[in-house]
Amino acid sequence: MPGSHTYSEMFCHLRPWRRFCLEKILPHWFHYSRALSGAEAVNALRPFYFAVHPDFFGQHPREREVNENSLKRLSVYLENLQKPGFKSLKPTPLTFYVRETDQNPSDGQEPFSSPGFRAVKFTLHTRDLLSTVLYILNSCSLSVEHIQSMNTNVHSQPLKETKRMSDRPIKWDKSYYSFTGFKDPDEDLEQVSRIETTLTSWLDNNGKSAIKKLKNSLPLRKELDRLKEELSHLLQLSDIRWQRSWGIAHRCSQLHSLGRLAQQNLETLQKAKGCTVIFTDRSGMSAVGHVMLGTMDVHHHWTKLFERLPSYFDLQRKLMLLEDQISCLLGGIQVIYIEELQPVLTLEEYYSLLNVFYSRLLKSRAPFHPRSLRGLQMILNSDRYAPSLHELGHFNIPVLCDPANLQWFIHTRVQQARENMKRKEELKVIENELIQASTKKFSLEKLYKEPSISSIQMVDCCKRLLEQSLPYLHGMHLCVSHFYSVMQDGDLCIPWNWKNGEAIK
Repeated sequence: MPGSHTYSEMFCHLRPWRRFCLEKILPHWFHYSRALSGAEAVNALRPFYFAVHPDFFGQHPREREVNENSLKRLSVYLENLQKPGFKSLKPTPLTFYVRETDQNPSDGQEPFSSPGFRAVKFTLHTRDLLSTVLYILNSCSLSVEHIQSMNTNVHSQPLKETKRMSDRPIKWDKSYYSFTGFKDPDEDLEQVSRIETTLTSWLDNNGKSAIKKLKNSLPLRKELDRLKEELSHLLQLSDIRWQRSWGIAHRCSQLHSLGRLAQQNLETLQKAKGCTVIFTDRSGMSAVGHVMLGTMDVHHHWTKLFERLPSYFDLQRKLMLLEDQISCLLGGIQVIYIEELQPVLTLEEYYSLLNVFYSRLLKSRAPFHPRSLRGLQMILNSDRYAPSLHELGHFNIPVLCDPANLQWFIHTRVQQARENMKRKEELKVIENELIQASTKKFSLEKLYKEPSISSIQMVDCCKRLLEQSLPYLHGMHLCVSHFYSVMQDGDLCIPWNWKNGEAIK
């Protein structure tokens, strides 16, 4: 009966499934299947993207930021797999917070009310799209059964358990979700974008809660400032920062850990004199020379890192020399690294990229007039195919860019790049003035933005804020972000394109 076939399709993904290591998880049809295309890989990863989509972590800023950064690194990895002639990729460690969704909601709650989420860590070291997709899904305990339907050249005699699989990509009819009670991924994502929260209504609903949390956090904030000042002075550091939006208590705990280590190994830790220390996901030295302390590492790893700092400083000097050599070959253009716009790279990873690019330039000897590009800037990317000019005025240059094409591209956009850089400086002045005006008007304790918010977005946000009357903001810490949230210590996060009445497109 046609109907019975339909329902067997609908429920085929409900069969029991177990998680195995990579060598054991590959289905029996894997070796007989064709390679996935890029579009098919994205389609196959839909359950994964739905489980980790940052839009569903609006009330959890730290987890949202971790997923955003990991998705960027995953995107780079998938793109590199599709580049012609690639040989191998460096193992890429990733961390995701995976939503534990309620598959049988009885009260019609929104996806934001799911029971919770779990942290999943894995390292990609695969060599093709299909095995990568399978590894990701299995690492996150997500079904892989739908992938067989995307491979048309499967073995002609599939095992009995896969005969019921459809030969087309699974796209359930809306009636499937009505019948089973499962959440429709497309509908959930549409609901996220349809939520019409206005700034005033959100502040009315959350202002008192934020004030209470902020008041409770004040003693810890003072403790954090004290610890930071004492450690900076003791170790003669330039600054202490955090890459993630950890709470004040968490930050204090990290500083206490560093303080205890300093008591035990003061001479070793003082090798970081003049450096900026950043608490982040992994230990090492960043591309711009900051000392990165992985918050999951034990003191032994931190100590080893401080002991190795002299060798890192040597590599940093070599890296700066390499940047100067590239600059000379490219007419004096400055090679820069912008933390907010580029993937988080270690010093070793960034040096490797620069070295590959420099070697290609040396072989080609593309003629650039000496000092003709002085005053211009470029960043190096490993995740692009073609060069581009950023709105801020710097050039985005792929590591494997053809030098001859690069020369033509830069020379045809020199004037535009200089104009963009001039506008960037003017915009920065306007942004600072608007931040000061907004801070003063609303008597804010602090007004800041997430690194991913551009100056254009911040200017637009502040201009519209200054037209409002917002008494709830008095004495608050306000963060301009991409979503609404009251952070655990009382900071208010508002989207830069907040709505007040009519939606801002």
